[in-house]
Amino acid sequence: MAEAVFHPPRRKRRVFESYEAPFPVDVGGKDFRICQAEIINNNVIVRNPEDIEQLYNKGYFGKGILSRSRPVFSISDPLLMAKWKGVNTSMPIITSQKYQRRVQWAKSVLQEQGLDDCSVTKILDNYTKPQGLPFSRGNGAEQTEDSCSRVGPNTENTELCQKSSGHEDPEGQNGGSEKEGDAAMDPGSGSKDQEQGDSREMAEGSCHREPAVHCGCEVKQSPEQRAWEGMDSRECAPEYVLVQEEEEGSSCPEDDSAHAQGNPVKKEVLVCRKNPFRIFEYLQLSLEEAFFLVYALGCLSIYYGEEPLSIVKLWEVFSEVKPDFKTTYMAYHYFRGKGWVPKVGLKYGTDLLLYRKGPPFYHASYSVIAELVDDNFEGSLRRPLSWMSLSGLNRTTTNASKELMLCYLIRPSDMTAEEMSTPECMKRIKVQELIVTRWVSSRERSEQDEF
Repeated sequence: MAEAVFHPPRRKRRVFESYEAPFPVDVGGKDFRICQAEIINNNVIVRNPEDIEQLYNKGYFGKGILSRSRPVFSISDPLLMAKWKGVNTSMPIITSQKYQRRVQWAKSVLQEQGLDDCSVTKILDNYTKPQGLPFSRGNGAEQTEDSCSRVGPNTENTELCQKSSGHEDPEGQNGGSEKEGDAAMDPGSGSKDQEQGDSREMAEGSCHREPAVHCGCEVKQSPEQRAWEGMDSRECAPEYVLVQEEEEGSSCPEDDSAHAQGNPVKKEVLVCRKNPFRIFEYLQLSLEEAFFLVYALGCLSIYYGEEPLSIVKLWEVFSEVKPDFKTTYMAYHYFRGKGWVPKVGLKYGTDLLLYRKGPPFYHASYSVIAELVDDNFEGSLRRPLSWMSLSGLNRTTTNASKELMLCYLIRPSDMTAEEMSTPECMKRIKVQELIVTRWVSSRERSEQDEF
């Protein structure tokens, strides 16, 4: 057997962030934080923004459900942000078409709850009316003024052209606090005594089938659950957006001369409105990542409903959800302990990809296939490889400038199924790594001729 030749990890040319820590735990134990997650449709989801930042920034655990890696999803249009860069605001800027699409989504959700078209139209018209420009607090939960505001396209000295609203929003006068309906969006909360019956029907609806989408209904939750989900920080206030719209003429006094000359001009303005269909991005952990945070680091608590699950219960549940979970987790645990950052290797047809420090800094060095075998390297292999499939897999990995690694998890022959039912079995597991390389006879002969 030839001796393996190790190649150093390839650092990425452009790195846009600094390395914080390998794990989301404090070495001194002073600022130890236990993050919380929940199991939804066999997936482990983290909702709290502080927990998301902690887990991803320190160890690069999980990925955003709407992003490729880091959860940075935003509805704001990058082209519009560049166009209106003179507007000093932290609110998203979107097109009118994108806003109307969200209105249609909210309309569909309300119709599914049994509301008639007249009530749906009335609710959405009241909820999506122009709002006053909020006093910025930095996270989208702002307090509005009493007049609707429109922002002109002057980037040097942005002008605010305000119109007095015929019916003011009592929600803006009360600091934007909402007690009826969901915090993310409540189409019935625009007025105190309007559509209370519809809001009650929405609260009793069952539109929370998807955890990432909040559509105006209230879900009965315990105070503990609402606290750890971060409802107070992100979901207890409506999201305000700036919508780019076109209007004829202008509502500002300095533009009255244009109307006097009989030349109405369509101008683009930004109108502040509530987002009727808010989508949150959460952090999704793989089963291996979630169990490592619970078992190895003790910095994560996973709930199913309102009940936290024990380590043994998680081992059992994850093994049912993913039959080969024990094998893949043992490999994940081993490489994490070695300082690598393992990620899912599905893109290259393997179990894991190994990164040094994390994906933002280095390209993946190894593409790993994990197999659980006995002392004689025998057992029911998860993926029996033929020479053709192994050659194809190796070529796919090599073309991506990675190396194919076979990770054999060797368990003692006397290990019983009862021992495998708990994670303590890993104490008796041995690991052997094999790096697969393609031997080319002509290249080998030419190298020998040189000597």
